[in-house]
Order: sequence, then structure tokens, then C-alpha cells
Amino acid sequence: MNGPTLRCHEVSVALRGSTVLRDVSLGVAAGEVVAVSGASGSGKSTLLNVLSGLLVPDAGEVTVNGVRIDTLSDRRRAAIRLRSFGIAFQAGDLIPELSVGENVALPLRLLGTRRSEARARAIAQLDNLGIADLYDSDLGAVSGGQAQRAALARALVHRPIILLADEPTGALDDANAGRAVEQVIDVARDGGLAAVVVTHDARVAERCDRVLHLRAGVLTDATLAS
Repeated sequence: MNGPTLRCHEVSVALRGSTVLRDVSLGVAAGEVVAVSGASGSGKSTLLNVLSGLLVPDAGEVTVNGVRIDTLSDRRRAAIRLRSFGIAFQAGDLIPELSVGENVALPLRLLGTRRSEARARAIAQLDNLGIADLYDSDLGAVSGGQAQRAALARALVHRPIILLADEPTGALDDANAGRAVEQVIDVARDGGLAAVVVTHDARVAERCDRVLHLRAGVLTDATLAS
């Protein structure tokens, strides 16, 4: 495949009369992990929402494998998001009524995977992050860090072509943060995943292929933004 897996071009977004993203352009190739840093309120979450198709920009375009998604219907964007994206946002968005393992297996079940296979793949993905023993646990019985690893497992279990992660190590100790970062890096480089990781963690950023900085809605190379 030629060109980036995920691309946005001159994207601008205004919310409540204020410009949140201004002419943002970004391309992420298969096997590449890009870190995005920036202060609170700089537009990082909005950028992830635009890249995933959850938010349609006021200007510019977003493409996945060369297909423009910002002009598609909500239903078609949702179908592309389910198949092509793994999303681990900061809130986790895990479903309280489901067990840890059921949450992780959910993308596979929505894609039509048999229950037994979905369970096996979910357990394997949880094992990669050191929490396979929590498969049957209720969400209320696990720590914030364990829930964060479960959210990352859910984002990766269906082998997406794009990963969007918002502070994936924010609630983790050093050992588990390192394990989570290595999992993302390994999956991206071995499986041809294009990853965008929002992070304040220097340990995460230094393992990425590029580090970009978002300031007042403008995205720049981090080495030029300081």
C-alpha cells in the first residue's frame, strides 16, 4: 500500500466559538508510532476524535487507507471505526455491566467472531499485558491501572490497522507502563499498525518514531516547538 494508513490534511475545528484545531496535517504509516504531546486544553482529545471519525472537522479531510471518511455518513464511519481502529481513550469507556474479559472480547463479537474464539483471543491479549487472570472479574473489582490495561487490550484484540491511545500509561506504575508501551510498539512494528499516542510520559515518547507537539490547536514537530 502506498501512502499513510491514517492521514488528516489541513483540519480545523471550532467548538463553542473557539478554534481548537487550526490547519492540522498529519500522516501515519503502517508500522509507525507517533506521539503527540501538549498541555491540557491544547486540542489533543479533539484531534483523536477527528482522526477516529467521532467528530467531523469544520474544514480539511481525514482518510483511512486512502478513503476519505469525514464526508461519510455516521453509520459508515462507525463501521470503519469498528473494523479498522483500536481506540483506548483516557476514560477507558469500558462497559460496567460486562466483565473485564467480555469488554476485551466485545470488538470481536461485534465483528461476528465466535464466542469461543473471541474468548481465547481476549485471554491472549490480556496475558500480553499481564492480567489474563482478570478475565472473569467485574470492573468494580479491578484497579484503575488494571482497567487501563484492559482498555488497551480491547483496542488491540481485533488486530486493527490503526491505534489511537490517550495517555495509555497514565494510571500505570513503571513496570506495567513499560510493558504496555512495548506491547504497542511490538504490535505496530510487527503487525503494520499505524499508532497515534497522546502522552505526557517521556518514557513513552522516546520509544516512538516521531514526537509532535500540539499548542493552541497547531501541530508542530516537538523539536521545533520548544
